[in-house]
Amino acid sequence: QVQLVESGGGLVQAGGSLRLSCAASGRTFSKNTMGWFRQAPGKEREFVARISASGSSTYYADSVKGRFTISRDNAKNMVYLQMNSLKPEDTAVYCCAASWVLGATSTASYEYWGQGTQVTVSS
Repeated sequence: QVQLVESGGGLVQAGGSLRLSCAASGRTFSKNTMGWFRQAPGKEREFVARISASGSSTYYADSVKGRFTISRDNAKNMVYLQMNSLKPEDTAVYCCAASWVLGATSTASYEYWGQGTQVTVSS
């Protein structure tokens, strides 16, 4: 069992930055692929980024590539999402999730989910 709690969301102007954090509990964290997803009002949840269990491999959605960076600290059971050059279209609730699937990018591949943190980017 893995429990996830996100923090770090807020209101930021376009072009600004935010760093999201995800605290994980459970003894299997270091074995899980971790991902960030987001859901805007009226839209389906979409993949943002994922990182392998060791942290050696990352993958991003095209919409955030070059602007967002996912990282993890297995000693602290933490996952981070550094978001730079934010755009109004990045406004969404951001959730972290844990998967047993190597290279997972689909929501169906993630078993554990946090409640999410709101990110609002004003123009």
